[in-house]
Amino acid sequence: MILTGPEITQAATDGRIRISPFEPTQVNPNSYNVRLGGTLLTYAADTLDAHQPNPTVPIEIGPDGYELQPGQLYLGHTIEEVGSNTFVPLLFGRSSVGRLGLFVEITAPIGDIGFHGQWTLMLSPIRPLRVYSGMRIGQIMFFVSVGPVALYVGKYQSAAGPQPSAYWRDLAALRAVAS
Repeated sequence: MILTGPEITQAATDGRIRISPFEPTQVNPNSYNVRLGGTLLTYAADTLDAHQPNPTVPIEIGPDGYELQPGQLYLGHTIEEVGSNTFVPLLFGRSSVGRLGLFVEITAPIGDIGFHGQWTLMLSPIRPLRVYSGMRIGQIMFFVSVGPVALYVGKYQSAAGPQPSAYWRDLAALRAVAS
């Protein structure tokens, strides 16, 4: 089951969902709009290595926006810190943004129960597109979970700003367990 807009508002009020800052005007019939934060990251190397940390280059979105280029992956972030210890959050790009040719979160829309922080957005434009800090870029829906809950305690907990891949940490943890 998916939460309706009024239930999202109620859950944000009573603490079952945390959205900070919470703006009632961003509540939709069954989702909550999230806005693009002011920092983007791009990877510095042409070839990325899943077994190593990959250096990034920060980009600040100025008052005149920033022009995204096709063929480049940009890591953005939500202004809002969003999470829940009760519901499963899923983040998708807004249809208005998709109609501009910007893919948002196409490979990792699901959030874990217990994650709380700013969400990293994977932005990939199909043509040059100017984006602005504060623009409504995505929407989060909340689903009811069934069964026992184990809260998220992973590597991206309490994220602030865009987070590059930390896949390499999974491998390090597996190696430590194997030794």
